[in-house]
Amino acid sequence: MIASFLMLSGSTADRFGRRRIFQVGLVVFVVGSLLCSLAPSIPILVACRMLQAIGGSMLNPVALSIISATFTNGAERAKAVGVWGAVVGISTGFGPLIGGALTDSVGWRSIFWINIPIGLAAIALTFAFVPESKSSTVRKVDPVGQLLVILLLASIVTGLIEGPRFGWGSPLTIGLFVVGALSLVGLQRFEATRDDPLLDFRFFKSIPFTSAIATAVFAFASQGAFIFVTALYLQEVRGFSPFVAGLHTLPLGLAQLVAAPIAGRLVSSTGTRRPLALGASALGVGAILLLFIGATTPTWYLVITYLILGAGLGLINPPLTNTAVSGMPRNRSGAAAGVASTSRQTGVSLGVALAGTITGASGAASAGAGFVAATHALWFVVIGFAAVIFGLAFLANSGLAQRSTDRIKALLSDDPTAPTPVVTSH
Repeated sequence: MIASFLMLSGSTADRFGRRRIFQVGLVVFVVGSLLCSLAPSIPILVACRMLQAIGGSMLNPVALSIISATFTNGAERAKAVGVWGAVVGISTGFGPLIGGALTDSVGWRSIFWINIPIGLAAIALTFAFVPESKSSTVRKVDPVGQLLVILLLASIVTGLIEGPRFGWGSPLTIGLFVVGALSLVGLQRFEATRDDPLLDFRFFKSIPFTSAIATAVFAFASQGAFIFVTALYLQEVRGFSPFVAGLHTLPLGLAQLVAAPIAGRLVSSTGTRRPLALGASALGVGAILLLFIGATTPTWYLVITYLILGAGLGLINPPLTNTAVSGMPRNRSGAAAGVASTSRQTGVSLGVALAGTITGASGAASAGAGFVAATHALWFVVIGFAAVIFGLAFLANSGLAQRSTDRIKALLSDDPTAPTPVVTSH
């Protein structure tokens, strides 16, 4: 649900005001959290989670476009995005820990209660400190494009998740992938006829932008697969409580917290190639170390492995964000950030689906050593993802890539002499 609405949220924020849409998203997220905490059954809980996700879709891309509009200097923006990446690291590390502690002590409903005061504080702080900004060019809503995006993402993710259960050759699984392929073709053809497309496929003529999107998918698929499988491994194979399992994954978030600002500084001083290459290398090394984890692996080995993985992901996130946004005219920053954020969330969704498909996680977790062995194929896939990201780091910084960026800026700018978005104080 989040992935399906991210691009709409980004373009809507460009049109109606980024601070305004960010606050609307916070309100919807808070209301959804409250309803989740009151849900009397699983189906109602899932429905309330869908509402919560709609609010969540208005936060990530809009936050990035707010950063882009506020920090117009490239070096300052890179550092700001690095801080944003550090916050992502904090949430990745402390989220499972706090959630596990609340679940063990108060109950699962408390993980939704905690969102309410945080969300209300965020609404007030946003009003007090975040300037309003919007694109200088008003773009129209694209309901057909939005529907095609939802069909595309929902059908592909559902096909990956349900493929093992229904069979890869079953009519349902094949039908889902056919719907996904037709949605992609229809989306490309329909958006090409619009003056204000939800997804402007001309973005992908920029090699750095396309590289950033691919990197986001591969990196966050790796992260999504890791978190999903590791949660099962720590609780089902090792027998840890939710809190202790969260404590074990804390090094992942702490490493991201440290690495992301470093990546931001590297981007501002040397460009994106070095942090991306270093991050891909760390991700690959971490995946190799995961191949040697068993049912009785000592804690120190897990900590080192998770630290290396977290450092890799922390180094990758800020440069890909900077590349995706800065490679476009600033009056398209919301739409570009929406595509980048969609790629992240799509990557997480695909990673979870891929993990379940490869490892058979739904039934294998209780098998102990059998489950651990089943994860090896997944870690080889992550090693492959890391290798691709390493190659993209050099491609995105090549002379050919720079020339493609110059062409796309001229192509997309409604007024190349005045691309800066409208920024006003509150």
